[in-house]
Amino acid sequence: MVLKRPALAAELERRILVLDGATGTLIQSYGLLEKDFRGNRFSSWLKDLKGCNDLLCLTRPDVVTDIHRRYLEAGADLIETNTFNATSVVMSDYGLEDICYEINLTAARLARQTADKFTEADPEKPRYVLGILGP
Repeated sequence: MVLKRPALAAELERRILVLDGATGTLIQSYGLLEKDFRGNRFSSWLKDLKGCNDLLCLTRPDVVTDIHRRYLEAGADLIETNTFNATSVVMSDYGLEDICYEINLTAARLARQTADKFTEADPEKPRYVLGILGP
């Protein structure tokens, strides 16, 4: 289920919406190791990848989905994609600038699927996904 912007605008007229919290801080609470950021696909990557939180959309989608789920269970109406640093400028630090599109697309899908599950369970309280980019 994809809700369009007019639905979001109408929902904002109806009630105050709650935004999720600091995804990066929550990622740190999982105690992830270098191997979590690498997964199988990047196991022999020449650069350290720990701290490249956006890459977790590809290597640990379970963690990203769990974070979305936790915020939605806590009452969030709006969840942000895990794409704060998924730009070619930032990803070039890791040599990953060529996969920015894939990271962004996967992050949007993970957030949308999770939000849709919550909306389907409670259609009177639709959940929305916001694409996010940092500095």
